[in-house]
Amino acid sequence: MKGKHTRSVAKDLIEKYPGKFSDNFEENKKHLAELNMLGDMKDERNKLGGELTTRIKRSKRKED
Repeated sequence: MKGKHTRSVAKDLIEKYPGKFSDNFEENKKHLAELNMLGDMKDERNKLGGELTTRIKRSKRKED
């Protein structure tokens, strides 16, 4: 996954699993591992976890 694809997958996951992801990177990585979407691709899981964390933080800032 690269750039735009990572962002679109993160957006889709947030819509598909509302409330499952948070602004905690480590928790998001665990949830991705539970979903078993990326298998053993640790670097891709980290990128996607980071994008999820960033999106959640941004949405919380917009609410405030």
